[in-house]
Amino acid sequence: MRPIVIAIDGYAATGKSTTAQGVAELLGYLHIDSGAMYRAAAWYLLQKQVRHIDEENLPELMSSFSLDMERRGTEMLIYVNGKLLRDELRQPEIGILASEVSGIAWLRERLIREQRRLGEKGGIVMDGRDIGTVVFPQADLKVFMQADIQARVERRYKELIAQGIPTTREAVEKELLERDQRDETRPISPLRRAPDARILDTSHLTIPEQIAIVTKWAEVLIYAPSPS
Repeated sequence: MRPIVIAIDGYAATGKSTTAQGVAELLGYLHIDSGAMYRAAAWYLLQKQVRHIDEENLPELMSSFSLDMERRGTEMLIYVNGKLLRDELRQPEIGILASEVSGIAWLRERLIREQRRLGEKGGIVMDGRDIGTVVFPQADLKVFMQADIQARVERRYKELIAQGIPTTREAVEKELLERDQRDETRPISPLRRAPDARILDTSHLTIPEQIAIVTKWAEVLIYAPSPS
C-alpha cells in the first residue's frame, strides 16, 4: 500500500469538490480544494470593494493578504487574515472574481507552490482546473470531470437555493457558460484534460456513485504490487 496523489479537474458544477472530499474521507486522505484558495483571494478583494481585476494595482491591494490553511481530519480549513472562511467562498460573485484572479500569473505561482508543498508526500486528493496538467502533472491518478450543461445548471441551482441565495436557472446557466469560456481561453493554465486523465461524465451519476468510481480507480493503484 502506498500513498498516492489524486488530481481531479473539470468543469464547474460537475461535483468535483464534493467527490474529492468523499474520496478523501473514504481513503483517509487530505482533501485540498485548490479553487477555494483562489476564491479566498477573491473574497479578500471583495472586502476591499474590488469587483474587476486591475493587474497593475493588484500587488499593492494584495500586500496585506494572508492565507493560512489548517488540516482538520481530511478537511483543509482556509483562513484569510485570521478569519475562517466556509460558506463565504461559495457565493456566486466570489466564483466570478476568482476566475479572474486565477489568471494572474504571480498569484497563481504563489498558490501553486503551496499546493505542491501540501502534496509532496502523497496521500492527497486535490481538485481544480489545472491540477493534472500544471500542479501535479505526475499525479498517480488523474480524473477529468464533465457533464452536460443542463445537469450542471440543475446542480448549481439547487446548491444556491439550499444556501438561501435567490437565483434562476437562466442566471445560473449564463454564469456557468461564461465561466467555461474564461477557464478554457485564459492564457495561463487553461482548463483542459491531461492526456492520461480518466474521463468521468457525471451527467447521470449521483454523488455517491461518483465517489465510488473514483475510489475504486484509486484503490487499484494504492494496493498494486510494488514493481520488483
